[in-house]
Amino acid sequence: MLQQKIPATVITGFLGAGKTTIIRNMLMNANGKKIALIINEFGDLGVDGDVLKGCGAENCTEDDIIELTNGCICCTVADDFVPTMQKLLERDVKPDHIVIETSGLALPQPLVAAFNWPDIRTRVTVDGVVTVVDSAAVAAGRFADDHDKVDAARAADESLDHESPIEELFEDQLTCADLIVLNKTDLLDAEGIAAVRAEVSGRTARKPALVEARNGEVPAIVLLGIGAGTEDDIANRKSHHELEHEAAHAAGDDHDHLHHHDHDEFESFVLKLGSIADPAEFVERLKPVIETHDILRLKGFIDVPGKPMRLVIQAVGTRIDTYFDRPWTSTEKRETRLVVIGLHEWDFSAVVEAVQGAV
Repeated sequence: MLQQKIPATVITGFLGAGKTTIIRNMLMNANGKKIALIINEFGDLGVDGDVLKGCGAENCTEDDIIELTNGCICCTVADDFVPTMQKLLERDVKPDHIVIETSGLALPQPLVAAFNWPDIRTRVTVDGVVTVVDSAAVAAGRFADDHDKVDAARAADESLDHESPIEELFEDQLTCADLIVLNKTDLLDAEGIAAVRAEVSGRTARKPALVEARNGEVPAIVLLGIGAGTEDDIANRKSHHELEHEAAHAAGDDHDHLHHHDHDEFESFVLKLGSIADPAEFVERLKPVIETHDILRLKGFIDVPGKPMRLVIQAVGTRIDTYFDRPWTSTEKRETRLVVIGLHEWDFSAVVEAVQGAV
């Protein structure tokens, strides 16, 4: 009798789209399913893992949460992801479902392809790739070109390459999806949501299902049980880099000059600060810093004097959310720790000085 494969769901999406919130809500409403989580962070501070470990879901204990922080999961498949999966499958008590949260800068395609490795293919299948979209960011034009402006520039310069690494990554994550979650729709009106749906649909030739969500609230029954078997369809979900590689190969060009997905377009650092007595004022001072230095993502924990709980901070552009998640433990140092992510062209020392100056 053939052993039934364990389903795995890949949850991807750009920085700050709300992946961790969606997973947290899913764990709290998983109807008894035993879920194992694999989390990949960009940066050295495991914020997402810490947030999820504090959710208290009985069906997903701290032992079921595995963090990969040694590099992007899509670039270290052989070194990190495959061995992690093998160890997970060797456990006496197997999970009912595996959920993988990729970094906000990860390509899902190489990860999905890894499920065709011999040691994994016979025991696990990709139930589906769920791409989470920050609807408010798309509506604000963070991933949407000014098409008229681009067309005018192209008319003047046929060699113009208008697609940035961010736009390509956004499109690659959409292209690989079995389900697209338009998150944070509560921040938009009906017209704005319609515009986002059109923008997202226009970014991929494939037309996966779209669902709208507020505050990351998507029923587990929608996220789990898609049954796509995505690893068998990976050839139809190629990334920009793969298509460029194939085009260069077909033309007989030396393709070594083509960029590889090694995140050299992005940089991150962890900044440790002291206690912050007035977090609301800190947030207001951060907004112009983020805008001036084009910080893509800022997240972490704040130590507020006199408060027994740590304050989580999550910033996407100048939209910043904070909330207390759990008490500080006796074994951890109380301090403010932030992961700051941006494009590699930034002035590192200026960014550090600006963030520190907001305290």
